[in-house]
Amino acid sequence: MNIFIYVLVTLVVLVILRSIKVIPQQNAFVVERLGKFHEVLQPGFNMIIPFFDRVAYRHSLKETAMDIPEQICITKDNVQVAVDGVVFAQVIDPAKASYGISNYQFAVIQLAQTTMRSEIGKIDLDKTFEERTNINGAIVSAIDEASSGWGVKILRYEIKNITPPKSVLNAMEKQMQAEREKRAVILTSEGEKQSAINQAEGQKQKMVLESEAIRQQQINEAEGQAAAIKAVASATADGIREVASALQEKGGFEAVQLRVAENLVEQYGKLAKSTNTMILPANFADMGSMISAAMGVIKQQNDNSKTKA
Repeated sequence: MNIFIYVLVTLVVLVILRSIKVIPQQNAFVVERLGKFHEVLQPGFNMIIPFFDRVAYRHSLKETAMDIPEQICITKDNVQVAVDGVVFAQVIDPAKASYGISNYQFAVIQLAQTTMRSEIGKIDLDKTFEERTNINGAIVSAIDEASSGWGVKILRYEIKNITPPKSVLNAMEKQMQAEREKRAVILTSEGEKQSAINQAEGQKQKMVLESEAIRQQQINEAEGQAAAIKAVASATADGIREVASALQEKGGFEAVQLRVAENLVEQYGKLAKSTNTMILPANFADMGSMISAAMGVIKQQNDNSKTKA
């Protein structure tokens, strides 16, 4: 009797344990009842009917990264390149992921490879490195459309490596080297051109400034000479006016006579010192007549000035 009770209690405990299911966070269990889909157990505490219900599938609801193996693709210009990548997917419907396809991960990988071969075949080799973003988007769109019935959401796809053959790599390296040398030559010629232009502009500005300086110097000299001539003429006119005024005063005429006689004697004296030979006028001995003649001229000029006035 005791054995029977022990066995019964053991069976009850086993039944209770089999009926309790604790689901971890970000996980989902698919339950079948008598071989038919019954429900999806959510994270937390759940109860099932032992021997009738069973957990058929277990799915992680986390984002999963699936590696896409390297494969050979042929570009539009018939160059073979080795391409690999990684796709990120997430189960959003555990029931469809269980019954919509036998192995959604294998299907996603195969679809990613075929789509990648198709997209690489649409572009030339030179553009495969530039079009990585467009290729990734096209692959995501194609896989996501096909996997909608699998309960899987394709989040993104990334190409990891694009490896052309060694011969193509060598040719690309030579091409890049030629392009760099071409750019260097162009930059050097542009620098020399700009330097020549700058030197010509500098020489032009120098000549303009020098010509402006010479022109300004000539103007200043001309203005200075004109001012000097004007000052001399003004001073001479003032002197003449002073002499004419002095002649009108008492004793002015006799003073002029004396001044003329002194200047005449002084000039003949200088002439005698500067040369050994001197020609004298015939009436040099008659100094008084010479002075009188000079004063006659001065007086006549003075009278003419008065008449005009």
